[in-house]
Amino acid sequence: MLGTSKSPQDSIEKAIGLVQQVIAQADGLAAGHSLLGWLYAYRREYDKALAEAERAMALNPSGADTYAWYGVVLTYACQPEEAIPIFQKALRLNPFAPAWYYLNFGINLMNMRRFEEAVSACRKALQRSPDSITPHVYLTATYSMMGRENEARVEAAEVLRVNPKFSLDTWARARSFYKDQSVVENIIVALRKAGLK
Repeated sequence: MLGTSKSPQDSIEKAIGLVQQVIAQADGLAAGHSLLGWLYAYRREYDKALAEAERAMALNPSGADTYAWYGVVLTYACQPEEAIPIFQKALRLNPFAPAWYYLNFGINLMNMRRFEEAVSACRKALQRSPDSITPHVYLTATYSMMGRENEARVEAAEVLRVNPKFSLDTWARARSFYKDQSVVENIIVALRKAGLK
């Protein structure tokens, strides 16, 4: 996802093989099915991804991480309307949720144009992980989409503070797993409007 592997596809294939070995030994392990769902989504095999995420939900219906990973798969499948209540449930189950719950919740809210809620979710992600670049990127895009140019530029400066070599091309390539690439294109337009290149 970060593009640091020599061959991201080979890394994904190896990870899928390893998770499948674990599941073969312990099929009742919800976390294994959640991870496999995420990996299939990253490989753009959304039907398989959703099936694995749903299997994880059946195995652990009260697990916050199980819900959150299912929400991530729905995010990549570009189903924000379905993902939002899943993240709401995950956040109810885990009142001390990590940053990635809030970040992915915010992404879906942004994609549904529920901008104020998206800002709030991204801010909560940043409270938990202030130097994480991804919440800054999505907060920049959200402010830009709202027409709040000054706030978008402040967040764009934070993106560059965290990573002075930030590149829209690199960021977009690392988001090739989204089913609907127009989602990524809309975010790129918003980030460019905020001054990122």
